[in-house]
Amino acid sequence: MTSRSEKASNRFLDVALQLGSSSESIGRIAGAPGSPQSKQLDLPTLLSLVIDAVCQAGQLLVAEWERVEGPRGHGDKAVVDVEIEKLLRQQLLGLFFCDFWGEETGHTLKGHPWCWVVDPNDGTSDFLRGLKGSAVSVGLLYKHTPVLGVVYAPVTEEGIPDCIAWAEGLPALLRNGQPLILKLLDLPWSSGSRVMLSSAAVNKSDINLELCSPSAFVAMPSIAYRLAKVAAGDGVCGVSLYPVSAHDVVAGHALLRGAGGVLLNENGMSIQYVTDKDMQAVSRRCFGGLEAVCKTLAARDWDRVFSVDDNSQPV
Repeated sequence: MTSRSEKASNRFLDVALQLGSSSESIGRIAGAPGSPQSKQLDLPTLLSLVIDAVCQAGQLLVAEWERVEGPRGHGDKAVVDVEIEKLLRQQLLGLFFCDFWGEETGHTLKGHPWCWVVDPNDGTSDFLRGLKGSAVSVGLLYKHTPVLGVVYAPVTEEGIPDCIAWAEGLPALLRNGQPLILKLLDLPWSSGSRVMLSSAAVNKSDINLELCSPSAFVAMPSIAYRLAKVAAGDGVCGVSLYPVSAHDVVAGHALLRGAGGVLLNENGMSIQYVTDKDMQAVSRRCFGGLEAVCKTLAARDWDRVFSVDDNSQPV
């Protein structure tokens, strides 16, 4: 009889083989290394291929989640993170060859106008602690602007995998392959709306409720997934109170752009990705969603969250 752990291992091998065997043909379809590299790039077509690659890679997270012994790793480092990024790096550069920024495998920045930005498992520490909602996050920058994003949470509280995607040239975001009708810009900021905070927010619920007012808040892992859910209309703002890097937010930023939203730093200014330093430390805090809500929340005194009995990391 095959054990649960063996099944998880077999699933990993199956997905790895699928990713490896498909890269050459997909590269030809997208035109990758030898093709024109500016406005001739068909981003909607590329997006469909990226979605396929990300969703396949997401099955590695599912397999890791299902291990009887639990996910491998500790703290904020999981073994599967490196495995996923290695596969995605090969796959994405096969789709379109350009610069690359990854959380786990490092970066190659040679001044190319395009740059893949990858977080293989945003929300690793929560994932290792058994919380659902971490996400595979892939974005594409063109001249420092996010023009494509895919955020995929394969293990969610709702029990349904959630893939949110967009690229320039599409009229609407896609959620699990379907165009979204609900628009972020149509949402009111009211007691019925939601601000997406980190999983640690429940430890300071009274302070966080006050700071998010008039909204309630939802506590969940992964700033990438928080931003994606806001872009999809599940909330009015996604927040990180902990410093973020490009791999944490580029994909979510692209989704917000597609929805008409913004991504601001702790000073209420638009987040930038111009220099290596910018990529390493995008902001001390970030607020993504409806512009008026983000600016208002960014101006509030979030230091209060850290001031009393702070034993948690609000990422």
